[in-house]
Amino acid sequence: MPARKDLSLKSLEMFEISARHPSLQSAADAAGLSVSTMSHHLHVLENHLGVPLFDHSRRPMVLTATGQSFLRNIEPALIALRAATAEAASGEPATARHLRLGSIEDFDSDIIPGLAVHLSRRMPQCDFTYHSDASRAIVEMLRKRELDIGLVATPQDRPEGLSCHPVLRDPFVMVMPAQSTLAPEDLVRGETDLPFLRFTTGQIIAQQIEAQLKRMKYTLPNRFECGNNQTLMAMVSVGAGWTITTPLLFARARQFHSHLKMQPFPGRAFARELSLISTPDCANSVRGIIEAKLRQMLADHAILPVLEKAPWLADSFRLLGGMSDPAEVDETEETES
Repeated sequence: MPARKDLSLKSLEMFEISARHPSLQSAADAAGLSVSTMSHHLHVLENHLGVPLFDHSRRPMVLTATGQSFLRNIEPALIALRAATAEAASGEPATARHLRLGSIEDFDSDIIPGLAVHLSRRMPQCDFTYHSDASRAIVEMLRKRELDIGLVATPQDRPEGLSCHPVLRDPFVMVMPAQSTLAPEDLVRGETDLPFLRFTTGQIIAQQIEAQLKRMKYTLPNRFECGNNQTLMAMVSVGAGWTITTPLLFARARQFHSHLKMQPFPGRAFARELSLISTPDCANSVRGIIEAKLRQMLADHAILPVLEKAPWLADSFRLLGGMSDPAEVDETEETES
């Protein structure tokens, strides 16, 4: 009887990727392999175990009960292995080779460009990929290991296998036309003719705002929805309505500030939280560099300028927590950014 081959780590990794995707084609694309190669790895694994892990008669692919149990058992080991490998390969950031970074568009105009310059200096041999999208999409890409680290609105349900590091508390505020004399309390009660301009339904920020209005038993007509903060600020600046947003988003609309007025949200305060979420493939040393520079830039380019105009936000618009693995920011680069 021929000797049984050892279980292949590659086959285990390809099984894990396949379990996260609806088709063999999408799994193969994510792994950078051909469909036939991906299929070969899965068949080798099933033959080794002597049980089917997928119901091959169904489309999209569905794990069998055995496959689900097997996935639960191997994932912690694969996560630990990736973390150890990442630290061994990228313990020195200067030698890091690849980094896939994702972020919500809130940071596209100022924070991300400065962060990219900083990383290119600290990690000169690294190939960077940057992706901008909604928080949910970024988290899903992290879950599928299509990104290494992402800056997002903290999801309510923290995904398993990912590390979450809160960095900013961003409270909700009201923004109205600069010349408006309407009381914020009257606006949220819907007692004025000035319409409420909403973020698009489905966005995390929109759901947080709507949940708060519902808790306060306020129902506002749905007159205008937009997924882009800059568009909302432009609409408010010309007197088309008012909106609920955050100081970070308000800070991005500098060209409209002379025509806008930011006010505290009436009633019980609420806020969103922004976090760095990383996979085990992202070395702690690399994540530390990103977090240190991000905190410095948020303080210099977002928090301080806003607090100069709205000191009443000092206790609520602030950095969160500390860094478990801090990385120093070069003083020369601090002055250049």
